[in-house]
Amino acid sequence: MNNSEQNASTSNTQDAQHFDVIISGGGLSGALMALSLSSLVTHQQTPLKIAIIEANPVLTDPSQSFDDRVLALSHGSAAYLESVGAWQYLQNHAEPIKNIHISDRGHYGKARLYAKHHQVDALGYVAEMSFIGAALLKALATKNNITWFAPDSIANVQWQAEQVNVELNSATQLTTALLLACDGAQSTCRKFANISTTSRDYQQSALIANVGTAIHHKNIAYERFTQTGPIAMLPLSALSTNSQQSSAGRCSLVWTLTPELAEDMLNLSDDEFAAQLEKSFGRWLGNITQVGKRAVYPLKLLQATEQVYHRMALIGNASHTIHPIAGQGFNLGLRDVSDMTQVIKQALANGQDIGSFANLMQYAQARQQDQKQVITLTDSLVTLFSNELPPLVAGRNIGLKVLNYLPNLKNALVKKTMGY
Repeated sequence: MNNSEQNASTSNTQDAQHFDVIISGGGLSGALMALSLSSLVTHQQTPLKIAIIEANPVLTDPSQSFDDRVLALSHGSAAYLESVGAWQYLQNHAEPIKNIHISDRGHYGKARLYAKHHQVDALGYVAEMSFIGAALLKALATKNNITWFAPDSIANVQWQAEQVNVELNSATQLTTALLLACDGAQSTCRKFANISTTSRDYQQSALIANVGTAIHHKNIAYERFTQTGPIAMLPLSALSTNSQQSSAGRCSLVWTLTPELAEDMLNLSDDEFAAQLEKSFGRWLGNITQVGKRAVYPLKLLQATEQVYHRMALIGNASHTIHPIAGQGFNLGLRDVSDMTQVIKQALANGQDIGSFANLMQYAQARQQDQKQVITLTDSLVTLFSNELPPLVAGRNIGLKVLNYLPNLKNALVKKTMGY
């Protein structure tokens, strides 16, 4: 670097706005990360200065529609959202899962999980992503130590010994002690740090739609294993509008299919699709009375080879994307947020540099086992329940049957399902 370049760089850094933490991405993980950190204070008892960089305009007032994308929230995730002050804005839009019904179509294997057997009101909840996002934004609006840069995005990142320099596409210059990448599976920050990823193509696609049913779901989540692939039907709240008059209930469908079959299902008329779904899922919820907009997503496991970098850590989908069969994707990312918050809280209490590599390695080590367990569980479920080989069909049916009679095994499964 020549003298003029060095002087320009120094000048830019001097003109830059400094934050204790910069969060790349203001979606669900990024907003939750900011909210979790917003109540922490430095060694001098001052709140952390936090910046959120988000490429899209921030929308605070969602309008509900039949086709809204949804997420399954574990009991542990709901408890965490309550602890950071967001649940109060979401609870009226979150449909509780009181029972889980697992079955194998055409075979004898069945298992039931009941919330009341575990002394809780719900094993988990199902809520529209738009309402989860709105709840986080409402909670963030009560904080005065959060600065949004939106719509804007990161154009360049420079790592220095004591800080990270971030240049935005708007030419705004920022500096920070710690950069947190909450910017999704195509993470810009991960690419700037040259952190590679490993991926596994499951050779499957998830067909997602919201459907109306003739029989109300009664807060039961169904996991049905069929010849075409696993079907999850998750209970949804009733719409506040009158568009659901012909349906007794509304559910979120996640149907795992081969890519070819998923495309075929996508191209069917609503009536044809409803008939195919009734044939595969069975009559647990009566006729399918309404079919919402269908979407298909290829299913891949993606993992970053490193969780942390110099003054940077990966959170949520920037670190891992997993198969939806166990409904653990967002819940796993939420535990990333929780563990990172604890690491920063401890560093602040000890008067340490929150961006030091030693502290970031604590986060990486804390997340390693949980991520490994969830990914191993997910892979096992994919192998066991997306396969029609007779030995595997027999094995899973025996397993489902036995599950009802082994309380310790059942409790372990419920505990993991609930996010603990």
